[in-house]
Amino acid sequence: MGTSAIDTTKPYVMGIDIGGTNTVFGLVDARGTVLGTGSIKTQKHSNFQDYVDELYEKASILIKDHDAEGKIHGIGIGAPNGNYYTGMIETQVNLPWKAPIPLTKLISEKFGIPAAVTNDANAAAIGEMTYGVARGMKDFIMITLGTGVGSGVVVNGTMVYGADGMAGELGHITVRRNGRTCGCGRHGCLETYCSATGVAKTAREFLEARKDEPSLLRDMQVEDITSKDVYDAAIAGDKLAKDVYDFTGKVLGEALADFAAFTSPEAFVIFGGLAKSGDLLMKPLREAFEADCMPMHKGKIKILLSELKESDAAVLGASALGWEAKEPVETAK
Repeated sequence: MGTSAIDTTKPYVMGIDIGGTNTVFGLVDARGTVLGTGSIKTQKHSNFQDYVDELYEKASILIKDHDAEGKIHGIGIGAPNGNYYTGMIETQVNLPWKAPIPLTKLISEKFGIPAAVTNDANAAAIGEMTYGVARGMKDFIMITLGTGVGSGVVVNGTMVYGADGMAGELGHITVRRNGRTCGCGRHGCLETYCSATGVAKTAREFLEARKDEPSLLRDMQVEDITSKDVYDAAIAGDKLAKDVYDFTGKVLGEALADFAAFTSPEAFVIFGGLAKSGDLLMKPLREAFEADCMPMHKGKIKILLSELKESDAAVLGASALGWEAKEPVETAK
């Protein structure tokens, strides 16, 4: 990233993370220190320009409070289906505006600052490479385990975007032929097994298949079970819940072994809510990876947990893209 030669007259970047519920923004310096943050409700405005206007109004207060007017190098944005090449949100996602949305054009014009966008998983990878455990690495794969499974692939120090800006969707690699139905329309995607929702689904399947086995999870409505419930039961010693994590770790470890064959990364970096499960997930994951990877990769590829503070990670990841943003457009407020 461009943080090695910072323009001292513009020592800051702004990160904007557009989520389905909230949009979080923050001011970040070259060391990855989040100087301040704010947020607005993503769903508040059905008109995208109204959303941009409120974002500008609230962010301007933050900028002024930190004496950063005229000192921001660029704006980095993480957004669902954000396309780095076109600056657009290309296809319809859980947002109140009709796609395609000319995201960077409108935000850059409003702020008078160059802007760049990518999807949220790629933003996390860029943040990890700029500020986190992957700093100095040129080949690694970021895996984000949340409601879904996201990924960012870095090769030779460059994010892999593909011909159309939409490469690296490892969450939608098929890990079980004719498996679970995925929201993307395919079947058996990694996301359907190794996301938070996938863990809950596995627990429900195990409870159904092992009806005679006692489990703490039987004390709740089966349709209400969450990944947090499975974690709590596993920590309490529940065998069925532990087996859910063993299964999830095995599926993910085998998938990483396949991914390693593509890019031969120095490391995988695991981030997100499920990563907090610690050895419950990481032990079976690492064992499955080593058992299933190609001989030339055995014992060589690290599987690391992200070092980014979760509360700042979305803003940090997005902000790191701001160092790459192009020259400012003319202000059009």
